Amino acid sequence: MIVNTFTVGRFFTNCYVVGCEQTKEATVIDPGFENRYEAEKIFRFVDDNSLTPKFVLNTHGHPDHTCGNRTMKEKFKSLILIHEYDAHILESSSNEITELFGFEKFSIQPDILLHDGELVKFGKTTLKVMLTSGHSQGSISFVGDKEVFTGDTLFLGSVGRTDFPESSAESMKLSLRKLANLADYLIVYPGHGPTTAIGKEKASNPFLQWL
Repeated sequence: MIVNTFTVGRFFTNCYVVGCEQTKEATVIDPGFENRYEAEKIFRFVDDNSLTPKFVLNTHGHPDHTCGNRTMKEKFKSLILIHEYDAHILESSSNEITELFGFEKFSIQPDILLHDGELVKFGKTTLKVMLTSGHSQGSISFVGDKEVFTGDTLFLGSVGRTDFPESSAESMKLSLRKLANLADYLIVYPGHGPTTAIGKEKASNPFLQWL
């Protein structure tokens, strides 16, 4: 699997280009870029590696993870995927959550609504959808054979905020338990900050140790 990280946007969001090495089909996770310069870096990587971005996967609906959706669809005809519980966040540019973040650039509506346990396949690569509510109702993680993309649920040494509209501290606890039950060797690709591993977080992250 090809995984390349781009840090984009005002909140330094991690945007991931994930590709199948055999078929060159790919998906872009959380395109939170706000300007053409950041977008062009991703386009260049896609072109240099002869990738075809089949999907755009949103770990949740907050605009720092979704405001590049429209650009990706216009450039590559990629389908926009998000969990059904967060789809409404993409449907209006005047809702409370989007205004809270102060964004002027908004996502288009999704093409496909995801559900817990579904599989997203591109080329010979498969990612499993895991509902990890807490930061938002429809926050999801994408679990692969050796990696998990956790969005704003699990970070190196920390976890996502639960003081936003539609956040839930109780749901976050349940989601962290789900992640803690994954294999220790899985590399964690979070929505912000450096990569880590499930085992490392179980050993040192105070939020997981508390569980």
